[in-house]
Amino acid sequence: MEEVIGVLAGVFTTIAVLPQIFKALKTKKVRDVSPFMFIILLLGVLLWTIYGIMKKDWPIIIPNGICTVLNSIMLYIVLTQEEVKGNK
Repeated sequence: MEEVIGVLAGVFTTIAVLPQIFKALKTKKVRDVSPFMFIILLLGVLLWTIYGIMKKDWPIIIPNGICTVLNSIMLYIVLTQEEVKGNK
């Protein structure tokens, strides 16, 4: 039972950022998205990934590694959108 809970937690935290990425790509608007939140979240999931690697624990490595990639994508979108730079 605890493995099922762990897998579900990994799935939900991994896909949590997808709606924000899709919305940002569709609307091209990210003015109200905080880059600092994504920086902090990115550091957190990156550290979890490193921790999983150190423990050789794939249920920690895989979802957090994917989260690292997805949150990096969102941070890139936030930092590179013209609207964020003030060039509407």
